[in-house]
Amino acid sequence: MEKGLPPAKRLHDIIGRFQGRSVMVLGDLMLDQFIRGKVERISPEAPVPVVAVREESHLPGGAGNVCSNLAALGARVSVFGLVGADAPGEHLLQDLKNRGIDTTGVRVEKGRVTTQKIRVIAEHQQVVRFDRETAGHLPPQALARISADIAERAESAHALVISDYGKGVVTPLVVQRALRSARRRKIPVVVDPKVEHFKRYRGVDCITPNTQEAWGGMRAHPSADEADLRALGARILKALRVRFLLITRGEKGMTLFQHDSPIRHIPTQAQEVFDVTGAGDTVTSVMALSLACGARPLEAAVIANAAAGVVVGKLGTATLSVAELRAAIR
Repeated sequence: MEKGLPPAKRLHDIIGRFQGRSVMVLGDLMLDQFIRGKVERISPEAPVPVVAVREESHLPGGAGNVCSNLAALGARVSVFGLVGADAPGEHLLQDLKNRGIDTTGVRVEKGRVTTQKIRVIAEHQQVVRFDRETAGHLPPQALARISADIAERAESAHALVISDYGKGVVTPLVVQRALRSARRRKIPVVVDPKVEHFKRYRGVDCITPNTQEAWGGMRAHPSADEADLRALGARILKALRVRFLLITRGEKGMTLFQHDSPIRHIPTQAQEVFDVTGAGDTVTSVMALSLACGARPLEAAVIANAAAGVVVGKLGTATLSVAELRAAIR
């Protein structure tokens, strides 16, 4: 373990409490589809590769990937969001149920298309991605029902994750109502943020932006200077009134900011990076689950960093097991 970071024994004790912890996930659900194949020629119709399809798979994406990460680590997960009344929506809900996730808080809305991200991959290279979704605001009655469901379920929850992909579920009013429910129960709230929505997260316990999102969320020009990043973190803490802030920095690891505490840098643990898809979801999930088990912010951040180091070594939208996480804590 890096000098000055929590001892491995303490981190393993926290991981040992994961099983059965109740975590609510509010956010934008989507279906990730992967079409994998091999490229051996260029199309005679246009200068594009021809992918000979060999495999197709589906996984829960967006807030669904947060749920999958939590469930894979033994948490009891309840999800709150919305899907369309269509085949992808049915497929997504069934996949979540198969993972032991409670989907009774998911509204099925007629006239909307379930958000899909479809990636075509040749060998390990993504060739193209195309999306299907319905743009526009969600019906007020659906959002009101989601808020009411969260308020009811919060009575037995240990943490709340807000997974904001900008698809319409994470509105200011829904966030305010969810925060009110969480505060009443005194449970931690962790947000995977959308750049355009930073101001909506005032008063949550923690947000987990990557470096680009942190600069963009504050409408600031990016800088590679460490002093500038430290100043940015201080600005976010003050502006959003969050308890702490975890900025993920890719190969540079993560940096934790807290009020009245030294800034702490956590070096990356990734040995090989194959795919960063969904790594942010893993960080948010593990951060929230660790806090739900009584971890201090630095302890939770170190565990989340170890988890991210595992999933970036896998292809696609990946999760990890408790055994893999324990092995990564040295």
